[in-house]
Amino acid sequence: MYSIIFLGTPKMSADFLRKLILWNKVEIKACITQPDNSFKKGDKALSEVAKVAREYNIPCYKVEKLNKDYQFIIDLKPDLLLTFAYGQIISTNVLNLSKFKALNLHGSILPSYRGAAPIQYSLFNGDKETGVSLMAMEKGVDCGEVYAIRKFSIDEDDNYTSLCDKMSENAFKLVEEKLLSFFEGKLIGQKQNDDLATFTSMIKKEQEHLDLTKSVDNLINSIRALSYQPGGYLLLNDEKIKIYRARKVNDLVIASIGEVVSTNKELVVQGSDGQFEVLQLKREGKNMVDGRSFVNGYEIKGKIFK
Repeated sequence: MYSIIFLGTPKMSADFLRKLILWNKVEIKACITQPDNSFKKGDKALSEVAKVAREYNIPCYKVEKLNKDYQFIIDLKPDLLLTFAYGQIISTNVLNLSKFKALNLHGSILPSYRGAAPIQYSLFNGDKETGVSLMAMEKGVDCGEVYAIRKFSIDEDDNYTSLCDKMSENAFKLVEEKLLSFFEGKLIGQKQNDDLATFTSMIKKEQEHLDLTKSVDNLINSIRALSYQPGGYLLLNDEKIKIYRARKVNDLVIASIGEVVSTNKELVVQGSDGQFEVLQLKREGKNMVDGRSFVNGYEIKGKIFK
């Protein structure tokens, strides 16, 4: 049975890891994840991957600088280093510790959306399809040979959270279908066409402030890309209101941008090229509520979101 050291951090990685363990076709020799969150206590301090590793009694290394502290990998002699949303750039020295070429699962149809936030940008751009790519880890940004891609649809009601769940599920299906063939030398990597490459960067704080001057369609795509974490927001009387779900209502432009135009059991806001209904939102320090509950407890008609 081939041995793997798995590198990952968030829930998407942890869900994948659990499926990989239960598959029982490979040995998960150890996990590598980000260090505990020093601002939290107990289980809340642990990454989601660390929690799964603990659940299955798998050694878990929480290395602050893996490229300097990797003797344990040498000692473990893994057949494969496999990463999925780990969160650190890995040096060639570390990648070369994998007996087989180190692999990464990347959340896009490469060479599109290389970089740190492929899932969010597919939603920002209103894509109808995405995929997960099984690729070689090499020096550079997601530029290695691609061994296999599994494509799947992005539904209209998908957001970042639901798309991460789909990505995790499809990542495992891809590994289930292709990984043993890779070990047997039957899977041939294909060079990427760098001329077709597009790139993404980490989501910045300023992107969380939703831009009402965009078209309503683009605004809703931004809401989807930021939900449920970190959550896009608008300002109402200088208070941050997180907006988690919205839908376009019509193409009417009859009020100022951001003005609440209806509170008749719904929260409808004027956009730049139409009106949209806020379906899910959250005030600071409060629980998430639907738009109807919000307007029932808040005198809001005629007020302006910014």
